[in-house]
Amino acid sequence: MSMSDELRQRTTAVPSPRSVRTDRMATAELRVVMPPTLATTIPLGADRLVLGRQAEQPGAPEIVDLSVSRKHFAIEWDASGGFHTGVDLGSSNGSFIDSVRAVSRLPLADGSVVRLGPTVVAVYQSPAVADGDDSLATSRDAVPGQAPATRGLRVSLGRVAADPSPVLLIGETGTGKEHIAEEIHRLSGRRGDLVAVNCAALTPALVESQLFGHVRGAFTGASEAQIGLFREADGGTLFLDEIGELPLDLQPKLLRAIQEREVRPVGSTRSFAVDVRVVAATNRNLAKQVNEGSFRRDLYGRLSLWEITVPPLRRRRGDLFMWIDRLRRRWLSERSRAAPAQEWVFEASAAEALLLREWHDNLRGVDRLVHALAGAAGPDAQPGGEPFTFASLPSWLWEAASIETPETRHTPVPATPARPAPNREELIAALAQHQGSVRATARYYGRDRRQIYRWMESFGLKER
Repeated sequence: MSMSDELRQRTTAVPSPRSVRTDRMATAELRVVMPPTLATTIPLGADRLVLGRQAEQPGAPEIVDLSVSRKHFAIEWDASGGFHTGVDLGSSNGSFIDSVRAVSRLPLADGSVVRLGPTVVAVYQSPAVADGDDSLATSRDAVPGQAPATRGLRVSLGRVAADPSPVLLIGETGTGKEHIAEEIHRLSGRRGDLVAVNCAALTPALVESQLFGHVRGAFTGASEAQIGLFREADGGTLFLDEIGELPLDLQPKLLRAIQEREVRPVGSTRSFAVDVRVVAATNRNLAKQVNEGSFRRDLYGRLSLWEITVPPLRRRRGDLFMWIDRLRRRWLSERSRAAPAQEWVFEASAAEALLLREWHDNLRGVDRLVHALAGAAGPDAQPGGEPFTFASLPSWLWEAASIETPETRHTPVPATPARPAPNREELIAALAQHQGSVRATARYYGRDRRQIYRWMESFGLKER
């Protein structure tokens, strides 16, 4: 295999033609996310789509900016490969796919980020649900966004909410599972309260008492009787977060409470009937824990009668700025301030960098970003009335992630701020400066090595 063939194999990950169905192609879409005034969703099919200052297709936005050509960028369906591609149409300022200049046709994958000139960022995503499946009952405030994975999540919530069976939410830390539990409870119409408990925070010696209650004098220090969280949630919903942390010896008692719909306080001979809908959540692989013997198979089976996977933020990149706006509004509400008149605006380089970030901390990282920007520029206005630039973003965004996922376990996260994408001459100079080392060049640009290989491939360069 030649070096160019090897680079192409390493940098152009595209779906197999056999794995792509025509219906998925016909309903793929491009989501324009920045600036907010151009936010829209454009369906992609077999027809060629041209973006620029002069829209050709119905529904395509006219990008009113002198830095964008009349016909700037084209998206085409590659029938032989089974995927969409993007290419610049000879514009002055260029078009970029995942920060690679699209001087030739480049494949668009799920989650690819497209930048046209300095002002517009768009995200391509292949759909997870068919047209018309989105649930209108699910709150767009609780589950904001238009990414296919988000729409699929809203569909799932609409289906499970009215059923009294337990629900198991699976997702990485920070994906907003508590918001999902709140929405399930709201949609269920149950008259009682939503009672949330973090199983990892329960005191090991008192966890049974905390869940099921105790009578006075049941143990040392039990000076008063307590009804426990199950009875507190009677008629409502009990949200058991971090269920994978529940001690093994307590799991049979939890299973009995769910199955029998009754609890027995510690030290009591009497059981109490409870009407509780259980929603559990975990960022662990419970199926693996079952096989390892650290989680009971029967409890897992009972909790997962409904199982919902909450996608990480990197699987719904196009929703990022909606979450920024939602968390900014919450930030203001917590401080008794008025809702913002308009959304924050980010320059294309800043928006591109945020969209391409892996966000291993998910919504917790977005919340931290909102706090940083609101504190630095003021929550009610842009800094000096201008969009946020790349330089105005906090440096911790580009520090090495402390949270590991199966996808990124062997993919180092850059520890330095990401430099702008280079042109061909700049990349050649950087490689020469670092003696041809792709690793050192990646560290210089604050990017993953795979990104350097993508740039090299797009410029026709070979690794020495």
